[in-house]
Amino acid sequence: MSTAAIVALFVRYGLVMLFLPFSALDKVVGFRGAVKQAQEVFRPRRLAVLILMCGLAIEVIMSLGVVTGVADRMAALVLAAYCAATAALYKRFWRAGDFWAPDDSKGRGLFWDFLKNLSLGAGFLLIVVGANGSGLRPFLAHPLASSHPYASTRDHSPESP
Repeated sequence: MSTAAIVALFVRYGLVMLFLPFSALDKVVGFRGAVKQAQEVFRPRRLAVLILMCGLAIEVIMSLGVVTGVADRMAALVLAAYCAATAALYKRFWRAGDFWAPDDSKGRGLFWDFLKNLSLGAGFLLIVVGANGSGLRPFLAHPLASSHPYASTRDHSPESP
């Protein structure tokens, strides 16, 4: 494995490590607490559990896609959408009511978490569009294809699926 491939692996794992293993494991180990948090947005317990299980599946399966390079562009797009959705649903800084308080406030803490979620989602979008400047064309042509993150540039052109 080349140095570039090792760096790509570490960078990709850095993008997903929040989800796999940490957030996914937290959902499993602290299932009751996770359901309670989900019920803050999705009132019926069954719906909260369903949403939680969908989130767990997204975190595990899509993270594996990003790290392994299997349908990694689609996996990254799903994770980017997941980051935006969780920011809007769970980091509602505008509802805290204390954003402009003189000291540290819940609203400002949620605001920073909101921005972190969006920033992480933007990082996933770099996989979708290709950090090498390939743009959306390869993704739109073959949305489930691999971007071949660990192939050397001599082995694979960025425009190929």
